[in-house]
Amino acid sequence: MPVRYQLVIDCADPDLLARFWAAALGYELAPPPAGFATWNDFYRKLGLPEEDLVDGADRISDPDGQGPSIWFHVVQDAKALKNRLHFDIHASGERTDPIETRRKRVDAEASRLAGLGAAITGALPAEGLDHYAVGMKDPEGNEFDIN
Repeated sequence: MPVRYQLVIDCADPDLLARFWAAALGYELAPPPAGFATWNDFYRKLGLPEEDLVDGADRISDPDGQGPSIWFHVVQDAKALKNRLHFDIHASGERTDPIETRRKRVDAEASRLAGLGAAITGALPAEGLDHYAVGMKDPEGNEFDIN
């Protein structure tokens, strides 16, 4: 039986990344657990000290309940190295679609996400392959791909 899990992303500004990734993935800002008006009320009940609480959103969830929830955990250390884990966002369509159609879809999604605050780092090399992808960075510099 598969285990349940959430993805945790260390960051400086949870609200910024929660809102970006909710829009990027079609997720929603996660509502607080039943019986709590806010996530901070829930965290206080768990015993988290006030200095560890942040304003704004810090969790997102799949509105259909299919994907994992994602928690944006505030850390003091700045990102320094390449990610060891990253998102691949599939926007191109089916492999049976013509490569030029897939390329246009990928470029359109990359442009949409750039409009939300991401940076395009460039097309990923795939010489000789029937594949097209664009490398990107989220608003805090975490790498991800659109393919």
